Amino acid sequence: MPLRQAQGDVRGEPVRISVCHCLACQRRTGGPFAAQARFPTDRVSVEGAPKAWTWTADSGATATYRFCPECGSTVTYVLDKFPYVVAVLLGAFAYPTFPPPRFSV
Repeated sequence: MPLRQAQGDVRGEPVRISVCHCLACQRRTGGPFAAQARFPTDRVSVEGAPKAWTWTADSGATATYRFCPECGSTVTYVLDKFPYVVAVLLGAFAYPTFPPPRFSV
């Protein structure tokens, strides 16, 4: 599947498609939630040099977000608890029939 904001693609079906309503996702997106699809790390490729920002929660867990250097959109993020999967924000896909989220957390 091609990615819209970044050059790159993902291969295969996502492990999980979800929306998150946590305060960190609300702040990062400027909306009431963030929608993403998670894939095994080895099935996602993003070309170029995205900007990265790491956020540490009160629990000590971290998330590293990668942004398009041209438009500032979040393209992917990785949670330190799940380093073997990468979350790709649904808005990054140039795929209008992408399946809807199945989880809301």
